Amino acid sequence: MMVDQNKLLEVKDLRKYYKVRRQGFFKRITNLIRAVDGISFKIGQGQTMGLVGESGCGKTTTAMLILLLEQPTSGAILFRNENIHTLEATSIRNYRAEVQAVFQDPWSSLSPRMRAGSIISEPLKVNQKISKRDRKERVEELMLAVGLDPTQADAFPHEFSGGQRQRISIARALSLSPRLIILDEPVSSLDVSVQAQVLNLLKELQGKYGMSYLLIAHNLGTVQYLSHRIAVMYLGKIVEMVPSEELFLNPLHPYTKALIAAALPRKREDQNEELTLKGEIPSPMAPPPGCRFNTRCSCAIGRCSQEEPRFRELSSGHWASCHLY
Repeated sequence: MMVDQNKLLEVKDLRKYYKVRRQGFFKRITNLIRAVDGISFKIGQGQTMGLVGESGCGKTTTAMLILLLEQPTSGAILFRNENIHTLEATSIRNYRAEVQAVFQDPWSSLSPRMRAGSIISEPLKVNQKISKRDRKERVEELMLAVGLDPTQADAFPHEFSGGQRQRISIARALSLSPRLIILDEPVSSLDVSVQAQVLNLLKELQGKYGMSYLLIAHNLGTVQYLSHRIAVMYLGKIVEMVPSEELFLNPLHPYTKALIAAALPRKREDQNEELTLKGEIPSPMAPPPGCRFNTRCSCAIGRCSQEEPRFRELSSGHWASCHLY
């Protein structure tokens, strides 16, 4: 699905099911929530994969699996060709240092009792045996890299603006020189005027340090701006995977088209060409048979409710699962 050159991370047929038990009239009933249901993708070194879709589609669960915060039901996650869920303790420690995360809300992800410098240097204290002086120099270097004044190292998080707090989170993620950073809605909680600044910063840092990103976001513009490839998720599955520049130029799956129409409405004379989402997203405990999008798709045909479409390459680097093609 991607060129293997400089491949850093590969997700292969990954599944995560959660058991939900409830008491029926005569017996206890066990249902499965299919949060992630057989997804595959690759991220190259220095590349960004965008993961987009409605709430509950499985984006954050995918991130938690990669961060080793959840164990998969089946499938594999390969980091530099090693399955991360079979690593020994020492290798797991190294993996956690090489894969970092920046979360949506910098206020809740930063300890209010720690000063900015201590927050940034904490991963160094835990993972590396370096002197206090070297840690201080590293903190100063990182604060400058993310556009913060090193003299603010003794300030607490509440003394910074929202955008500055997110820069502290980014500096902390960079402290161990990771190879991959997972960005979970990194700008959605920020003012619109600040979002562009943080996005430009992330792009500059990737060019400077060469790390890869897995970007999780709802905003299609954010995803397109930062990503080299974009995967569109719906109800636990990837329904389309496309080079970033093709996202708006040539979307193929009806769900992708509906997302774009909702994000960027066209002129009134073009309204009849737009696809709109109807109804509510089905429960992941009882996904519809066939194509999971068929209950909301205005282009659905009889085959869509009976047979699950195969995820296949329709043109160079452009994958989708839809019976229309």
